Amino acid sequence: MESNFPAAEELVAALRAGDVTSVELTDEAIARIERDDKAINAICVRDFDRARAAARDADQARARGEDRPLLGVPITVKESYDIAGLPTTWGMPQHRDYLPAEDAVQVARVKAAGAVVLGKTNVPLGLQDLQSFNDIYGTTNNPWDHDRTPGGSSGGSAAALAAGFGALSLGSDIGGSLRTPAHFCGVYAHKPTLGLAATRGMVPPDAPALPVDLDLAVVGPMARTARDLTLLLDVMAGPDPLTLGMAHKLSLPPPRHDRLGDFRVLVLDEHPFIPTGSAVRAAVNQVAAALVGGGAHVERHSHLLPELAEAATLYMNLLFSGSVARFPVDEYEQLQARAAGLNADDRSLDAARSRGMVLSHRDWLEVNNQRELHRHGWRKLFAEFDVVVCPITPTPAFPHDHNPDLLARRIDIDGVECPFFDQLVWAGLATMPGLPATAIPAGRSSEGLPVGVQLIGPMYEDRTPLRLAELLERKIG
Repeated sequence: MESNFPAAEELVAALRAGDVTSVELTDEAIARIERDDKAINAICVRDFDRARAAARDADQARARGEDRPLLGVPITVKESYDIAGLPTTWGMPQHRDYLPAEDAVQVARVKAAGAVVLGKTNVPLGLQDLQSFNDIYGTTNNPWDHDRTPGGSSGGSAAALAAGFGALSLGSDIGGSLRTPAHFCGVYAHKPTLGLAATRGMVPPDAPALPVDLDLAVVGPMARTARDLTLLLDVMAGPDPLTLGMAHKLSLPPPRHDRLGDFRVLVLDEHPFIPTGSAVRAAVNQVAAALVGGGAHVERHSHLLPELAEAATLYMNLLFSGSVARFPVDEYEQLQARAAGLNADDRSLDAARSRGMVLSHRDWLEVNNQRELHRHGWRKLFAEFDVVVCPITPTPAFPHDHNPDLLARRIDIDGVECPFFDQLVWAGLATMPGLPATAIPAGRSSEGLPVGVQLIGPMYEDRTPLRLAELLERKIG
């Protein structure tokens, strides 16, 4: 697969130098989508007429001497973001005709920065899968192996980047939905600190687009290089203008270090709840070796690390509490009955999911208090370390699995069958406390599939893992 597509940063430089026009870049991206997307199905909603008009506007603006961070750069947007005049369905057939009236705040931001939106990228039903398929738009295939998933729920965005359909993409993440597709498709993604980037308009169809404080979910940038993540995050970062007037620019602290040798890194590759596949373990070890080779201080264990089994249990409680909160009453009562039937000694993640689905407000507050204790543990850890390196999921991209009973699905980890959703524990490590995490490519499996790892950083210090991602990109490619 061709993978030497130019970075957004390179396109911006070429546009500024007058070496290329936005119209040329946009026409080239559209031609590539028309040629290659039949086999991949990443772009589920095309918006080519408006993209060409936006490209012409960008070229005229540049001719007038204007310059903006993304002026004239073709990008894609995850289907779950509202774009005025295009459907937002979240893959739900009953909403196939829903057309929002206004752009999501992040769509407005990238447009204001001059980006040219080519269209929307595919997602799973309700954004609730580690794959990207639904009954409206069909199945998105991994560009590296069409029999495998590109991941989810931002799978269309990662596949689009890997296939050269636009230089950047907007995604979102609650269960690894930015990081897992990046890992499966060999691209970069950044899950920002919880609350750093406004989410208004990244809502299910028919839901009001209001500024809300989400419990776990974030929106974030996806790209083909580490530096491009920072370029797009700088456009996305900042609270909602509806809640803070127009003062939406936030100054994030600079990275803790600029040289690889100055970083203090904790490397993890084992989890109490799930085995780590050999390809992923090799990728983690390759990054660890690059860090050691670059003079960084690397440790494999720390007593300061919050307890991983408890962290995974809290994460499943919170994630599944939110995911079924709007289920119909009769379904909810069935879930209550199932949770009531659990053995009190059952400490499996399946049990944590079942209990999480029916948490009372009183129970939820107790789980939330436990989360605050974990957050404080992370603060102490990040006084001694700058970044934690660990897996995103235990395996590279897996074959398509369309079993509608998600709780009955299994994931094969080097021949060991594990519950499908147990693979979320690594994504949840950063999500539960709300920490920033950067997904980076870190090699290939024996079958030639991309393998990524995540770099977890301290809260609101997003530039620290982003900077380490840049330094590692130079060292390991």
